[in-house]
Amino acid sequence: MPDLKSLKIVHVTRAPVGGIFRHVLDVASGQAARGHHVGIVCDSTTGGARAEAALAAVAPQMKLGIARFAMQRELGPADLTGFVQVARHRAALHPDVLHGHGAKGGAFVRLNPARSAIRVYTPHGGSLHYGRHTLRGMVYGTIERFLSRRTELFLFESAFARNAYEAIVGRPRGVVHMVFNGISTAEMAPVPPNPDAADIVSVGEFRHIKGTDVLLDAVAELHRSGRRVTLAVAGDGEEGPALRDQVARLGLTDAVRFLGHTPARQAFAHGRILVMPSRADSLPYVAIEAGGVGIPIVASEVGGIPEILGSDGIMVPPGHPGLLARAIGAALDDPARAKAGAARLRDRISRLFSQDAMVEGVLAGYRDAIGAKI
Repeated sequence: MPDLKSLKIVHVTRAPVGGIFRHVLDVASGQAARGHHVGIVCDSTTGGARAEAALAAVAPQMKLGIARFAMQRELGPADLTGFVQVARHRAALHPDVLHGHGAKGGAFVRLNPARSAIRVYTPHGGSLHYGRHTLRGMVYGTIERFLSRRTELFLFESAFARNAYEAIVGRPRGVVHMVFNGISTAEMAPVPPNPDAADIVSVGEFRHIKGTDVLLDAVAELHRSGRRVTLAVAGDGEEGPALRDQVARLGLTDAVRFLGHTPARQAFAHGRILVMPSRADSLPYVAIEAGGVGIPIVASEVGGIPEILGSDGIMVPPGHPGLLARAIGAALDDPARAKAGAARLRDRISRLFSQDAMVEGVLAGYRDAIGAKI
């Protein structure tokens, strides 16, 4: 039986970007601080300088090192090379725990033979957003059903992720735990708005699923109704040029400011209300971070967002600019009510979404799965 006080843990994920990467870094660092030997494996072709800096910052804690191999986003023949490289690296480390994050990280981990290690899977949304009757949904569902038999522990970050998995794949065969993402106490320090803060701020990657185009349409609708709200947009990504073109087409050039990639806490200071117009989401860190600092939130009612906000944020159906515009207008019209809701949400975040609880919850899952395997 492995020493539960000093486990050898290897985290595998594909792209070192976004919330999934933040989660891996926080969990890995928390585990290392508790005396475990931890390593990280991720893609070598994405992330750029930001990923390199983030990995360099945690490298001194990672006693099992940091390894990067090419891992493509979509399924393809190159996955065989990536899998062989990850498998060889894993074999040299002899871990007690192999923890895969996201569809690709989860597959690379669970295709390994069990031997002495437990194989852990955290979906993080991804393939769970495809409808079960779409081609991709059917392909990923078939793969996931096969991999389910090779999974000792499922760690879901939200009830939404657990329910989506069961709907697409079926009931998990291994031990199941649900552990919310969490933030540190330091991240709950208030962030006052800048003197020139916009009415609204959004934070996220420029991808279709994040719905920034829907927010721009909502801002245009507010302008047409006579309310010339301003928007600060923090983020970057593949849809950046299209979003800038949309701003020009809608005549919003003077009302919308693009901030580029900006850490969340810095971005929050650029607006008085955070708007999250996602078409789909899992358990986004941005909502947790914004709730923690006390900024009012208007968001799409998708994924795990209702689990974060409870009754203390304003939520609307996704993909409806008109409804989003009305919700934004209501929040701006009654700032006292919005701030009161934000204060209640801050208390909720401190109780349910702490980083310490997240790390301890993950370790508790490992212990249960190791015990079940013996």
